[in-house]
Amino acid sequence: MSAGWVGALVPGVPLLAGLVGLTLRASDDEGDPTPRRSAAAIGIAGAAVSLAVTLGLLIFATQPIDANRRWVDFGGIEVTLGFSAGPAALYIALAVCVVALFVQIYSVAYLHDDPRYPPYAAQVSLFTGAMLLVVTSGDLIGMLVGWEVMGACSYLLIGHDRRLPEAPAAAVKAFLVTRVGDVGFLLGVALLVVDAGTSRISVVLTHHYSTATLTAALLLLLAGVAGKSAQFPLHTWLPDAMAGPTPISALIHAATMVAAGVYVVFRMYPQYEQSPAALAVLGVVAAITILLGALSATAQDDLKRVLAWSTVSQIGYMTGALAVGSPAAALFHLLTHAAFKALLFLAAGAVIHVVGTNYLSRMGGLREHMPVTFWSFALGLGALAGLPPLAGFWSKENILTAAVHATDGGGPTPVWVAWVVWIAALFAVAVTAWYSTRLLLCAFFGVSREHGPDGPDWEIGFDDARYTRPRSPHDPPAAMRWPIVLLAIPAALLGLAAYAPGFRSALELEEPHLSVSIVLPLVLLALGAGAAWWLWREVPTGDPAEALGPARPFLAAGFRLDAVQDRLVVRPVRALAGLVKTADERVVDATVEGAGTTATRLGALLAAAHRIALPMAAVLVLGGALVLTLWFGAAS
Repeated sequence: MSAGWVGALVPGVPLLAGLVGLTLRASDDEGDPTPRRSAAAIGIAGAAVSLAVTLGLLIFATQPIDANRRWVDFGGIEVTLGFSAGPAALYIALAVCVVALFVQIYSVAYLHDDPRYPPYAAQVSLFTGAMLLVVTSGDLIGMLVGWEVMGACSYLLIGHDRRLPEAPAAAVKAFLVTRVGDVGFLLGVALLVVDAGTSRISVVLTHHYSTATLTAALLLLLAGVAGKSAQFPLHTWLPDAMAGPTPISALIHAATMVAAGVYVVFRMYPQYEQSPAALAVLGVVAAITILLGALSATAQDDLKRVLAWSTVSQIGYMTGALAVGSPAAALFHLLTHAAFKALLFLAAGAVIHVVGTNYLSRMGGLREHMPVTFWSFALGLGALAGLPPLAGFWSKENILTAAVHATDGGGPTPVWVAWVVWIAALFAVAVTAWYSTRLLLCAFFGVSREHGPDGPDWEIGFDDARYTRPRSPHDPPAAMRWPIVLLAIPAALLGLAAYAPGFRSALELEEPHLSVSIVLPLVLLALGAGAAWWLWREVPTGDPAEALGPARPFLAAGFRLDAVQDRLVVRPVRALAGLVKTADERVVDATVEGAGTTATRLGALLAAAHRIALPMAAVLVLGGALVLTLWFGAAS
């Protein structure tokens, strides 16, 4: 069997595991543990086999794999089936498989009392397989299928815990907001495929399009990217998606869904290089998203929402790198972000699982009780902030350096776009360091604030029915602890892969260097962290976010963009839908129903006429004959 068709096992095995898992019954009837054990075994095995195949291809494949076979023609458009992946795609697939495997293992303990665990594990497998299909498909239609399956799985997984009233609403919101972008994505794919006469990606990338067609198609693709990767203005679903189980938050934020949009632009980058207008739009959106996500993260009290807004900002860094002409830097940050963000979310799950709340205002003093979780969190937040020599430092260094170089001109991106991206990314370094330091201090240092201002009944206001607080905080059990510890390794060391010749050449990274352009970010990082530490000591409540004053509710609400979208989009659409409904009921339905009512009444009259007495019927017949005779006589 060729390497290409072996590679098809990378997305194929998790997809098959998911389909098999869906056949298991959803609950352990009468305490029977069999469905749960079977679901766990199938989910973990699917991710592990996919990981093993990906590692084998990385080690033994000597050249990029491209195995496609003609499947069907639609009106002269060729659709193919196959597997296509170079080293960069395999590195992304490796990250997806590692995170998915750890999430499956972690979930066994995290959802130990969940009666709906079997469908959950199956949906995680389907989600993983769909992302891998996006990464490895050699055909735009195959990529589109994976793209859509991810959307469906995200809806199911975010709304998994039906005991939380906000979970169904968050799932619907995520589905609808991403669908708005997906309409543009579908139209963009259609434009590219129809003009090229094939959906095979290798042909689409080399096909010559007119400037108007190419720009329109690429901008439509960016609409889908903005939805899936939570970029402005379609980012509002991601913080609300924190209503889902914490392992799903790790999967969405680190390895699937939000990474899919970045990877699609990376895959289609040869075409984006030919469209400065598309790159300019991407750059402006990236700069807004970087700042929007970072500033919103500063004001959150919910631990998971801090991390969610940080994801919005960090994905903005990746799209910013793409906009300034450095897809390698974008992909490198995608890989390091997958490591440290998965680590942070799983560590956050351990904290929430133990203390029983998401709120930083009810935490504190956990460092001594949860040393493993503390050091994992400190390492992950250091990588997020870009603290050397952790992974995030090296990938951010590549992005900032690429932006500085783009300001010299000569690249595919307008110079002003490079300046906008660089300034936004630079300012966000200080903000990221500030909220990362704040999170660490509020959760792990100081004294415990578990009783809060409401007195000893500290469970008032909990928004997550899954968690119950034990008598004393402690590190999580082994099934949750080991994924956290193992993810700490790439979060700390993956950035050093930039020095490895094989890895560097696969991603086409530049040689890492500490240029003058990096000195300023390090100064800003120190200022941001130092300011958070100083405020933590000076503010009476011990929360640096209190220093934001009246701006805090505004920032906590994400600049109230949800309200803006509600007024500008939701309400007008609902009003239009109401008008359409009224017109349908009073015009269309009334016409149809009126025709039926008229025919019924006319039939009733004719039926009544047929039932009249014989003498009267004879008189009517003769009268009719007389009228007709007179009519034709007068006419002649």
